[in-house]
Amino acid sequence: MDAPEQPRSIQVNPGPDGSLTYLIDVPPEDLPPVRGRDLERAWLAARDAAIAHRWGAVRGFRFVRRDGTHLDLALSDRDARCWAAAVDSTLGLHTNIGLSLCLRLLALVELLAQAPWTRPWFQLARDGAELHPVLWRTAASVALSADARFDESTFRPRMERHVAGLRLASPSPAPSLAANSQAAPSIGAPV
Repeated sequence: MDAPEQPRSIQVNPGPDGSLTYLIDVPPEDLPPVRGRDLERAWLAARDAAIAHRWGAVRGFRFVRRDGTHLDLALSDRDARCWAAAVDSTLGLHTNIGLSLCLRLLALVELLAQAPWTRPWFQLARDGAELHPVLWRTAASVALSADARFDESTFRPRMERHVAGLRLASPSPAPSLAANSQAAPSIGAPV
């Protein structure tokens, strides 16, 4: 199997209003996987930026598909801008890894907000959220969809394989974020 084509370049164009437009020569689904620990570090950097009210610029992304069509994605929401600015200040959104990391972070936030089956795998607190390592590992490795999101039908089975790997690799049950529990929650656990 051939490796997905990597972006030859990401062109960044500043706008007169301070906005930034990124021109990317591949679609989101061809961006590379990242490391789970880098995704977690980006999450923490974004959290720190939000606490400091560093919202960042409005950013637009234009992804060019192989057939010449394109996908436009705008980050105008204050929180999304904050997260993108945090990744830009650490890895840079002008790199394929930095861009992949940013989009995966935003896609993970969206998935956690919309998919009830993920709730046993993270805990919310006043100072942020704690995510189970299997979420980081899965979000780092599963491909983004054509619209720069995580497709549940791809994400969930990959997460199940990671959970199975944890259980096989450890003589004790996989860790859990659930209080007073010795086993990891089931992917299909009721809310």
